[in-house]
Amino acid sequence: MPGCGKSTAGVLLAKTLGYSFLDTDLLLQQKAGKKLYEIIRDDGMEAFLRLENETVAALQDLEKTVIATGGSVVLGEAAMARLKSLGKIVYLQLPLTQIEHRISNIKTRGIAMEPGEGLADVYAYRVPLYERYADVTVSAQDFSLEETVEEITQMVK
Repeated sequence: MPGCGKSTAGVLLAKTLGYSFLDTDLLLQQKAGKKLYEIIRDDGMEAFLRLENETVAALQDLEKTVIATGGSVVLGEAAMARLKSLGKIVYLQLPLTQIEHRISNIKTRGIAMEPGEGLADVYAYRVPLYERYADVTVSAQDFSLEETVEEITQMVK
C-alpha cells in the first residue's frame, strides 16, 4: 500500500545487504516523462496500470537488487510473475488507519485509484492480493524502520 514505507525501507535494506536499489515508480516517471499523478490524470488509470505492468514485467539484469514497487503493481499479473521470478516478495503490512495518517498528499502522490474511491476502497481490494503474492509478510507497524529492515533481512535469508 502507499505510505507503508516500501521505498524508505528498500533503500536501507539495499544498503544493509550491499545490493542495488530500484524504485519502479521512478522508473515509470522516467519512462513517461512525467510524474505518476500526471500519468493518471493525462492518460487515465487503465493506461497507467498497463504501463506499470509492462515496465515491471520487462525488468532485466537485476541480480542482488532490492526493488520497491508502487502499491498498484499487485494489480498486474505479468508484473507479479516477473517479480516472483526475480526473488522473494515482501509485503509491508500496515493498518489502514496508519496509512491514512501517513498520506497527506493524496492528490499528487500518484495513487492508482478510480474517481470516487478512497484509500479504504483501495486497501480492501488490494490487501488480499498482497497476501496472495507475498513470500514474506512484515508488520511495518510493530517495528522501527531499522527493526523492519532487520526483520526483512532475517526472513529473506
